[in-house]
Amino acid sequence: MSEKIKVLYVDDEHLNVLLFEMNFSKKFDVVTGQDAFAGLDLLDKNPDIKVVISDMRMPEMNGLQFIDKAREKFSDKKYFILTGFDITPEIREALEKKIILKYFMKPFNMKEIEGAIYEVV
Repeated sequence: MSEKIKVLYVDDEHLNVLLFEMNFSKKFDVVTGQDAFAGLDLLDKNPDIKVVISDMRMPEMNGLQFIDKAREKFSDKKYFILTGFDITPEIREALEKKIILKYFMKPFNMKEIEGAIYEVV
């Protein structure tokens, strides 16, 4: 593969951000944001981002609210949710409406996330 796929990971928990970077930076060009507002800013500054993975539970704006806002301006990206909790009606609806392509459970499964990224790009 000549050029790494650029992936944005948004999570308010610093440890999760570090773990994501450590686990995926060899295969992907990983950009990270600490909250939804940083994520929106990073999307503005990095038009070559192909995949967005967001934590569900974050202060001020949850992952689906962030993705809704991001999709208004960046409809060409592929969106995923990462959660430490069981699937909620809100996540199920987002899947049914194709707002997100998939949701991943924490602790994350590297092979599952990697496979999903390669599948959609």
